[in-house]
Amino acid sequence: MTQRTVLVVLFDGVQSLDVTGPLEVFAGAETHTPGSYRIRTASLDGSAVRTSSGLTLVPDGALAGGPAPHTLVVPGGRGTRHPDPALVDLLGDLGPRAERLVSVCTGAILLARAGLLDGRRATTHWAYCDRLARDHPAVHVDPDPIFVRDGRVATSAGVTSGIDLALALVEEDLGRDTALTVARHLVVFLRRPGNQAQFSAQLAAQTARRDPLREVQQWITEHPGGDLSVEALAARARLSPRHFARAFQAETGTTPGRYVDRVRLEHARRLLEDTGDGVEEISRASGYGTPEAMRRAFVKALGTAPAEYRRRFRPAPATTLRTPTR
Repeated sequence: MTQRTVLVVLFDGVQSLDVTGPLEVFAGAETHTPGSYRIRTASLDGSAVRTSSGLTLVPDGALAGGPAPHTLVVPGGRGTRHPDPALVDLLGDLGPRAERLVSVCTGAILLARAGLLDGRRATTHWAYCDRLARDHPAVHVDPDPIFVRDGRVATSAGVTSGIDLALALVEEDLGRDTALTVARHLVVFLRRPGNQAQFSAQLAAQTARRDPLREVQQWITEHPGGDLSVEALAARARLSPRHFARAFQAETGTTPGRYVDRVRLEHARRLLEDTGDGVEEISRASGYGTPEAMRRAFVKALGTAPAEYRRRFRPAPATTLRTPTR
């Protein structure tokens, strides 16, 4: 078996979860399949760093002078706002020599500063996508997906999406069973598809200020298979359809129809992941009515049909990580 070196970059102001999330995924894979990964952390000069939350991390060594890793992981955090130029220069030298280049959250900004994303499609935390696109026009910024693969370069959105990307890389390296085993061990959802939106429907939309509209939002979430037409929702809010549609968009930032579409997609996705229900039953429960209508919604939003989504992301029979011997 080929052992892959994973090198995680540390710097002052790094987001601790950007570091530990992917690191735990690769470490879990190494525990499950000994000899698969050699994991190291490194700061610019080998000194300890202080994370954005105040946690102190002690690296294994210095970035300078080390051999090129198989996978170079660049996390994000406040330290990416005004990075040390020497760190950017080192990434510019080390990045092209790594077989696989990975960023988490605003780590993409460091890669872009080093010229490693020019001409490539990339993403970052939703709050920084505009900045990345503005400051680095040669980068094709896609603000929607939780992670993006463009050849040997992979970028992910905020914090926990780094876990999704790391699980995708483990699946690529060691197979689906290992990735699913690691996901179960970490008690996280199975790997989400990279083109899944960064927001859930409830996070993407603002919470309405007025009680009747907030209650309608909750009703939609709890009854995805019900009558969620504008007329029915307006009646529940005791407003005219026209007034309801205007007020809902003004207070949530999205139309009632788009909000309903997102809720139904998420509900169907969870049922595919967590139950053995048939596609026809799930399509009815999620408000699509027919499997074909649900298939069209999945292909449009996620780029994959429901049956394929279930095949890829439903848990395999439970297994456990082997406990390493002391």
